[in-house]
Formats: sequence, C-alpha cells, structure tokens
Amino acid sequence: MKSMEEMIQAAQQAAETISKQMNETQAKLDGLQVEGVAGGGLVRIRASAKGRVLGVAIDDSLLVGVGSGHEDAKGMLEDLVAAAFNDARTKADEVAGAELAKAQQGFGLPPGFKLPF
Repeated sequence: MKSMEEMIQAAQQAAETISKQMNETQAKLDGLQVEGVAGGGLVRIRASAKGRVLGVAIDDSLLVGVGSGHEDAKGMLEDLVAAAFNDARTKADEVAGAELAKAQQGFGLPPGFKLPF
C-alpha cells in the first residue's frame, strides 16, 4: 500500500502534467484560426481560437461612394464589421471548447469538468 507521501507526490506530478498540457493547449488555440463573415462575405474577420483578431477584410464594393454625407453607408459598414467579429468570436469559442475537451479526455477527466486555470 502506498504511503500518504507517495500519494501526495503522485497527485503533484499529475497536476504538473495537466498544467503543462493545458498550457500547450492554450498555445495551440492561439495558432488555430477561424473566420467570421457578415454581409454575405463582404466583411471578413480572421481571429485566433482564443479570440485575438488577426485581420479584417472589407470588400471594395462597400467603399464605393462612401464619403461625406454617407453616414448610412458608414453605419452599415460598422455594423457589418461588428457582426463579422461576433461571428468569428463564436467560432473561436467553439474551436477552443473542442480543443479543451480533447485535452481533458487525455487527462481522464469527465466532460465539462472545469479546471482552475
């Protein structure tokens, strides 16, 4: 039978392994990319799975005629950028959740178990 000291040491080693693997998963999430779109693809935002915005692409057709007195076009463009960002953020959350679930399965933890990281 294992002594209390051996059990504590084993638990500490398991916690260190989980912590290391979670850090690796977090780093992987920053390398995974998603794309949010709005306006039928006229506005696109690339983001990491952690939600960091990597780039914004606006179709040239949205910029034709935009100038002074075109507040409606400017407002529409701003709304589309916000919608594309929100779409990218939703996709980032989905990818991050799937990656974290895979990592947790590797630890033998039940699905949905929240780690204190």
